[in-house]
Parts: sequence; C-alpha cells; structure tokens
Amino acid sequence: KLCEAFYGWIPIALRGFLYYNRKKCWQEGAAVVKQDQLWPDGFRFLFDDGLFQPSTDSFLLGSFPLLRKGLRVCDLGAGTGLLGLLLLAREPSLRVTNVELQAAAVELSRRNTELNGLEERVVNLQADLREPAQMPAAGCFDLVVSNPPYFDAGRGAVAREKSRSVARSDVTCTLPQLCDAAGRLLRYDGSFCVVFRTERMAELFACLRERGLEPKRLRMIQNTAGSAPKLLLLDARKGGKAGLSVLPPLLLRDENGGETPELAQIYFRDKE
Repeated sequence: KLCEAFYGWIPIALRGFLYYNRKKCWQEGAAVVKQDQLWPDGFRFLFDDGLFQPSTDSFLLGSFPLLRKGLRVCDLGAGTGLLGLLLLAREPSLRVTNVELQAAAVELSRRNTELNGLEERVVNLQADLREPAQMPAAGCFDLVVSNPPYFDAGRGAVAREKSRSVARSDVTCTLPQLCDAAGRLLRYDGSFCVVFRTERMAELFACLRERGLEPKRLRMIQNTAGSAPKLLLLDARKGGKAGLSVLPPLLLRDENGGETPELAQIYFRDKE
C-alpha cells in the first residue's frame, strides 16, 4: 500500500527539511515505512515513526564534528542510520559503524546502507553498548557520535511504547554507560561528539571527565537570539588537556521567524 501525499503526521519541528514532493510511505506489517531524501539526488533514507523519527537534533549533530578524510566513526544508538548518512554527505571517505540495540531499527539501517550503495563504507551492528563483548574492539575509532535519550527515566514519566521509551529515556542505557562505551571505543586523542539537553550539562561534563574525556568544544543551540538554549553540542577529547572553547550559539530562527542561513546549510538547502 503506497501513499505519496500526506502532511498532517509531520511534527512541526521536522517540516523545515522534508521534501514533500518526493516523500513515499508504505505498509510493512504493523509498521509504516517512509522514505525521504537529504537533497535532490542526495542520500535517501527510510524511517518508521514508531522507531526513530528524523529529527532536527540529528541534523545539528551531523554538522558539528570536525571531519577528516578516512576517519573511523562509530554512532552509538544509531537508530535507522540517518546520522551516519549526514556525516558521509559531508565527507564521503568516512568509515561508519552504526551500533543499535533494536532489531527493527538495525534492519532499516541496513536497508538505508544498501539503498545508497554504501556497503563498503557502513557497517550495521545490532549490539548492546553496555556489553563490551558485543562491541567493536577498544580504541579502534577516531570519532564517536551519539544523539542519546535526553531524559533520565528515574526523574519523570517514560513512554509506554517500548521503542519510544528507548529513544527518549535512558531505560536501556544511562548517561554513564554511554560515556563508558565512548571512552572504551575511542583511540587516544579521539573525539566524542554528542547533542544533549542543557539542563543536564553539569551531569554530562562530570560523566565525561570521570572517564578521561575532556570537554573541548561547546556550542549552545538557541531557537532565536533572545531565547535561552535548551540543547547543546559538545566535543570531548580522550586524554585531552583542560581548556574549553565556547563557540558562538547556533541560531535556528532569524528575527522574522524564518530559517537562519546556517540552519538552511545544515539542511543541505544549498544543494537544492
């Protein structure tokens, strides 16, 4: 069952980057699989709202790491693999390993890899990052990235649907466990880049430093110039020396409520 025109389901936060004229969706058992594209002739990606919806957060994080040719990258909690595609869109020579716990999400990530002909660049691994035996060898990555669950399951309500609770709350992986995995996988002087809630910034910094990951670059994300930041982008270095660079805030909206030029570039509008 294929449908081409639908709009009402799309969260307001996503309407800025989805290309409606190319969107497709179809039923696969109980799931509704949807397909979109980063830009015309760019990478295509499949997703299921019941697993991991494409989010502005992923696009913001995808724009943040300092990339070099041939970097070995690991995405912890990769979902359906969108973040890896965003990084490969910036630097095609990367080698990306997607680590994800949920089997259905891993399957979509594998399909996204095949859809874009990236089998030689991307590995999709179903694993529990809390279990070192299931993970790649220690110290084998130059860059680890993660768009983790923001909310502490012990401090508030958890979504009833399992896939949503895993994506939004740390019911299967806490912040310390995530930092443990990142620190273990990174080589010395490697980087861990993460997007997170500002209200948990102190907790994030403490977890990283306890594991030898020193915060080095920080960028706050603000909706407008006059609004308080709710999200942050952070780059922590394994074995790095103390000293934090605070970058200018990333503004999402201009004074007229429209997209800022930087956000438009993050959404690949310059490639349209």
